[in-house]
Amino acid sequence: MYVAKRVLQLVPLMFIIICLNFVLINMAPGDPALALAGAQAGSNQEYLEMLRIKFGLDKPIHERLIIYVSRVVQLDFGYSYFYRRPVFDVIWQHIPATLILMIPSFILAVIVGTLLGAYAAQRRGSRLEAALTTTNVGFYSLPVFWLGILEILVFALILRVLPTGGMIPATETGTEAILDILRHLILPTLALFLTLFPGFYLLARASVIEVMREDFITTFRAAGLKENAILYNHALRNAILPEVTAAGLLFGFLFAGSVLVETVFSWPGMGRLAYQAAMLRDYPLLMGIFIIGSAWFIIANLATDIAYSFLDPRVLYE
Repeated sequence: MYVAKRVLQLVPLMFIIICLNFVLINMAPGDPALALAGAQAGSNQEYLEMLRIKFGLDKPIHERLIIYVSRVVQLDFGYSYFYRRPVFDVIWQHIPATLILMIPSFILAVIVGTLLGAYAAQRRGSRLEAALTTTNVGFYSLPVFWLGILEILVFALILRVLPTGGMIPATETGTEAILDILRHLILPTLALFLTLFPGFYLLARASVIEVMREDFITTFRAAGLKENAILYNHALRNAILPEVTAAGLLFGFLFAGSVLVETVFSWPGMGRLAYQAAMLRDYPLLMGIFIIGSAWFIIANLATDIAYSFLDPRVLYE
């Protein structure tokens, strides 16, 4: 019943997002027809007018909104000004690259950050815990684009062991292509991992420290259970809900929030595509990316809420 209610709530929410998305982007300064016309923008007014009519830019914004919403309902996100192809096809072509980059970084950050944070909480006050916490606070404070540029400088330009960017040369196929993708994946994955990992570490450390003060932990110690068993079998299980919340929020943001990483490393994913669409004033493509990103974020949050009921039976939804 709870899941059904939440799914029904998504319909008006997505409608509001689609409308706001359209209005805000189309009210931005600038004329897409000028970007489409290129060198002829200033000399051929008839050509500019023809472009505006062709792409429906001559109509009032409320008429364009009604037409756009009616098309989106049918999963028609329009036609890309720059790529001259359906928006959905362009986005679908770039989604795999984002998933290849995002999923390994995210999974590693969640697992390593949570376990290491719990380990540090168990050794609170030691030199090792102080060193781990200081290091993670340092990485947490670093901008991801600066970290990416530093990686390129060290591993690509100085040591010359990894490529500077891109995903794969167009001439390679088969096993060579897979190996080359993995080589190109190392630096952006590392940059994204080092950005996500400290947050999970700090959250897990704080949550486990709080749980370790509870009375039931003292009872387990009095019963003679080993510290590792108490930590990983009982304390960590009770401290996992904040980690689930953070993971759900970050997983939703990552889909469209990897713009800086993908731009720095020229990774052909959704983030870089959004940046290019904004620079080219490709409004249909930009709106399509925002809609897909919003839907991804909403689904990630719904999955997080559902996961709560399985991880902690005390959490009940009416």
